[in-house]
This record gives sequence, structure tokens and C-alpha cells, in this order.
Amino acid sequence: MARPRRIVLVRHGESEGNADDSVYERKPDHALSLTDRGRRQAEETGSRLRTLFGHEHVSVYVSPYRRTHQTLHAFRLDSRLVRVREEPRLREQDWGNWQERDAVRLQKAYRDAYGHFFYRFPQGESGADVYDRVGAFLESLHRSFESPEHPPNVLLVTHGLTMRLFCMRWFHWTVPEFESLSNPGNGETRMLLLGEDGRYTLDRPFERWCTPEWYGITG
Repeated sequence: MARPRRIVLVRHGESEGNADDSVYERKPDHALSLTDRGRRQAEETGSRLRTLFGHEHVSVYVSPYRRTHQTLHAFRLDSRLVRVREEPRLREQDWGNWQERDAVRLQKAYRDAYGHFFYRFPQGESGADVYDRVGAFLESLHRSFESPEHPPNVLLVTHGLTMRLFCMRWFHWTVPEFESLSNPGNGETRMLLLGEDGRYTLDRPFERWCTPEWYGITG
């Protein structure tokens, strides 16, 4: 088994929806583009990634959304060194279809009160639903490590919530632990680094916005 030395998670750059949430009334979530600021964020992240990877090969998985594809394009990785696969299981949490701004703001308030992991948006997904599909992707990813030619680097270009849920699934975090953490900023990365003991560690933690409320012995 050729496990990668590093697994890099990246949140897309700032999107039109991050800058103005009224755009969801006119444009589907998956079709939103990066803003000029978002492109600059992605270009800056790409510069760091090119230095990090050097001349090593990279296995890339990208969410099927326009903003994640644009983010990956802005990285300007050497096409001779990367293998890119679109991965729908890394998409953003589904919030339904067309989104009326005031209704979504109300739903977000309900979610904050109910809990981000369990609250399901009408016609959309809960965090738990995203956790399940991220878990299915992880099973596929682990199977890919069985190839002796697997690259030493994996890059996932995805979304903030998906990044947290990927780490929750990988490191077996509890629901309260997940609930206490904030999404990374646009263009931010987190890396899982393989240690000499054969275990992965996170290069830096997610920001914690509250103290976890434990329900049982796992806390």
C-alpha cells in the first residue's frame, strides 16, 4: 500500500455567494463563480501549493462546482504532474434549489439553534448526510492507496463544511467536537501529514468558536 505523505484540503476562493447571498435567488449554487478577490486568494494558495509539491506527482479530486474548478485552475499546477478527477461526493452541502435570501437566513438561524450536524435544510441535506457521502468517498480513497504507483500527494479542492466533515470522519471526532469548530476561510488549507508511526496528524487545528457540549463518555 502506497499511502500519500500528505493529503491537502483546500476551500475554494471567495465566491459570488460569499460576497452577496442574494445571488442565490438568481443563480444555482453550483454555478456560482469566484469573485476577483476569490481568484487572488486561489492564486496565492496555488503559489504555496506549487512550492509544497515541487516536482512530485499529485492526485487531485475536485468538487463539481464552478467555483472549485475555477480555484483549481488558478492554482496553475503542472499538468504533467497531476491527475485530476471530478468528485461529486466532495460537493457543498445541498441547501435545496433556488434560495430566497430571507428564508435561507431564517433556516440558518434554525440550524444554529438545532445543530449544524443534524439540521436538514428543506429539500436539502443535513451535515450528517454530507458526512455519509464523505465517508463513502474516503472508502474509495483508501482503496486507491493500494496501488504501488499512488502519488505521494493528494489534493482535495472542496468546501468549508466538507473539509470539517472529512477530518471528522478521518480522525473519528465526535459530533460535539465537529459542532465546536468553524469553517476555514476562503482559500485556506489544512493538511493531513503522515508520521513515522504510520498515523496522520492535522498540520493546524480548525478555529474553535465554542466549548463542545458532550453527551456521553466519548467526551
